Amino acid sequence: MRKEVADDMKIVFMGTPDFAAVILQALLDAGHEICGVATQPDKAKDRGKKIQFTPVKELALAHGIPVLQPEKVRGNTTFLQTLANWQPDVCVVAAYGQILPKEVLGLPKFGCINVHASLLPKLRGASPIQQAIVTGETETGVTIMQMGEGLDTGDMLARVSLPIGRMNGGELHDALAEAGAKLLVETLPRLAAGTITPEPQDDSRASYAGMIRKQDGHIDFSKTPEEIERLIRGFDPWPGAFCEGNGKTMKFWAAEALPEKTDAAPGTVLEASDADLRVSCGGRVLLVTEIQVPGKKRTRVGDYLRGNKIEKGTILS
Repeated sequence: MRKEVADDMKIVFMGTPDFAAVILQALLDAGHEICGVATQPDKAKDRGKKIQFTPVKELALAHGIPVLQPEKVRGNTTFLQTLANWQPDVCVVAAYGQILPKEVLGLPKFGCINVHASLLPKLRGASPIQQAIVTGETETGVTIMQMGEGLDTGDMLARVSLPIGRMNGGELHDALAEAGAKLLVETLPRLAAGTITPEPQDDSRASYAGMIRKQDGHIDFSKTPEEIERLIRGFDPWPGAFCEGNGKTMKFWAAEALPEKTDAAPGTVLEASDADLRVSCGGRVLLVTEIQVPGKKRTRVGDYLRGNKIEKGTILS
């Protein structure tokens, strides 16, 4: 029996991290022909500096799919020629990590489409998952868009939304990857059949989520407890929200904003008992419930304080 028209499309997939690997796996499970993969170059990881393949490369090699890893795409004639030789009908892009030049964008019959983890035009850029939590969005989602030369500015082909609730960055990442994979598989047949009417983005509503750096996790105790709680949740698992206290770096992994007010200076430890770590911030109180110190695992605050002392009145900075 002949496959559906979308299954006959030749796809080049471009992506790098775990999020992209979930998308690629969904394409494979749906029976699509992946004629090649582009992913970021391998990097040395951890203290041993062992070279580690990207999640997308590992998956592609496991399925015998050719892999390209150009340092730069722009101006790379060898890369462009290989893409042309593959003769893709469409390029599917998900968290690739490089801007595609017009020579690549115009090569496939159906162009290049991107699976972006936000409800565009909100949160264009590199870190939409974490920033959706940190900036206080109540819902987010996935947008599949036709790629242009701008940063996540292309016309929208399909969108799906989901509530954030109390999810942390890792949980939201996984939920959006699954939602994006499902949406993509549903969208490709419509793209092939020409039944999608692209919707331009409203640039006046655009916001941006730039690249996250490790130092962005430093806690500013002058902010409200709600803002700090979202930082802690959004930056779990990376880079983590941290502060300095008792001569060491402390990471906070879970917390709760309390309504009670305080005149204590921001960062003041108000209570540090066997079950409570309360810190002044933004004129109110943050209840910290999960903590980590260097060389130790994440642990409940009560378990940590039973073997370690944090003096009341200590200033965390």
